[in-house]
Amino acid sequence: MGTERLRKAPLGKTGLEITRVGFGAWALGGADYDWGWGAQDDEDSIAAIHHALELGINWIDTAAQYGFGHSEEVVGRALEGLPERPYVFTKGGQPEGPGRTTLQSLERDSLRRELEGSLSRLRLEAIDLYQIHWPIPDEEIEEGWSMLAELKDEGLVHHIGVSNFDVEQLRRIQSIAPVETLQPPYSLVSRDVEDEILPFAEQEGIGVIVYSPMASGLLSGAMTRERIASLPENDWRKKSERFQEPQLSAHLALVELLRSVADRHGTTPGAVAVAWTLLNPAVDAAIVGFRRPDQVGPLIAVAALDLGEDEVKEIEGSR
Repeated sequence: MGTERLRKAPLGKTGLEITRVGFGAWALGGADYDWGWGAQDDEDSIAAIHHALELGINWIDTAAQYGFGHSEEVVGRALEGLPERPYVFTKGGQPEGPGRTTLQSLERDSLRRELEGSLSRLRLEAIDLYQIHWPIPDEEIEEGWSMLAELKDEGLVHHIGVSNFDVEQLRRIQSIAPVETLQPPYSLVSRDVEDEILPFAEQEGIGVIVYSPMASGLLSGAMTRERIASLPENDWRKKSERFQEPQLSAHLALVELLRSVADRHGTTPGAVAVAWTLLNPAVDAAIVGFRRPDQVGPLIAVAALDLGEDEVKEIEGSR
């Protein structure tokens, strides 16, 4: 798997030791669906995955919903024939609807169909971590979680977790089977999970991998007003309130503060934004999206980035 210099952490009670930064494959799903990121070259995607693995990343997070299987197909192609593969995490609960739109179903049969599709596209006999993507519909979460527990008993998935659940929903499903992992959004511009969700996960020993630690590229340091204006219409961020005024000015001011901290460490604003999320004691690792191999190196440096107390105060004081 290449170098071992990347720091690792136990993922809750799963027994998995994962690098503190993982490869997020959302954007690899391309543009042709309702949550696309604009056009994406599959060969760039595969090269980015290979480069990340060479540098030591040992897990990839994807979902059946990302391009309705396209991201998983690309990940499966990238991993084919490797002497040692990374852990593969994926998600279900958002099957494809009419016109390449996302439906929400946690019904047993629907989840089983989704899992079978994921296994085929990823070219795996079992998924390392299978997650419910969203707790929608809320009234189906018990049915969905019971199905995941069954899939684990059958050996089709090794570990089970959820994404985007609140504490009340976690409590409800815990009585069915232990929740091994949680995947919430967490960044300097999205800190709501600090109030209840992260403390609950830490208390219960639930492994936490956070997504969008750079707020979908907003805090990367590469996002400018001009770049946002030129985003293609089929990039979901074009319509996001975070990427528009009045929020945009405050977010770009935060990026300049991150840049000043980053300059002291010889790194990027995005790396500082990701490293900040890893300081929370509940967080085991963060998902970082990569679309090209040249993006990988600067961001996995996060795993070795130590922010000083004064720098943390400086960053948090701006919020």
